[in-house]
Amino acid sequence: MATEIGTANDGEVVRRWPNSARSVPRARRELLDTLAAWKLTELEDSAVLVLSELVTNAVTHAGSPRGREIETRFFRLSDGRLRIEVHDAGDDRPVLRRVSDTDEGGRGLLLVDAVTAHQWGVSSRGGVGKLVWAVCAAPS
Repeated sequence: MATEIGTANDGEVVRRWPNSARSVPRARRELLDTLAAWKLTELEDSAVLVLSELVTNAVTHAGSPRGREIETRFFRLSDGRLRIEVHDAGDDRPVLRRVSDTDEGGRGLLLVDAVTAHQWGVSSRGGVGKLVWAVCAAPS
């Protein structure tokens, strides 16, 4: 279950999730509900893909220290774009990497990079861990 911190009416939604694979579909549902409330449904495809990749990376690579939650933040920007942030307690920063045709994984950030037109990054945050952010815009 998610812990609610902000509401869609504020133009910002903040939720905390258990560091578990079960949080990925729950975070997607929260995002879809938020986009509907903000009347930004044209962003659904790109935003859900980006969020899924970022939360999955947090669950997979930031599993310690145990008991730490993952936090998602959605911001409705004034120009109709959406900023997605995923905060976790892990110190390792994700990097774009080259993958071969035979690699079974490692394409998630390549997808995020393509879908957001290179508008993503990693930042420090107060306390432990990092935040990974991405900005989604409506298709032109």
